[in-house]
Amino acid sequence: MNINFTPFAVLWIVFAVVVAGLAAYRWLVSENEEDTLHLSNPREEGRQVVITHRLDVIDRWGKLLTIAAAVYSVLLAAAYVCHIWITWNAPAL
Repeated sequence: MNINFTPFAVLWIVFAVVVAGLAAYRWLVSENEEDTLHLSNPREEGRQVVITHRLDVIDRWGKLLTIAAAVYSVLLAAAYVCHIWITWNAPAL
């Protein structure tokens, strides 16, 4: 039994690239965030609320995709080890 793990590895790479891209996007969005809260300027306050909401959404997706990528990588590694184990212990024909 010979299984090609290339498509599964490509999917894992896609997961990793998406997570890294999301981290870079979060960094770009957070560049516009200010450390101090401006209550005297309503326009600035609204802008800070929008940035905070955007960061919350990015964080939620980032956590979800990071967990999914980690679980997928563990399952892929387990499948590969299981395949190697079965291949080495298979009787020669």
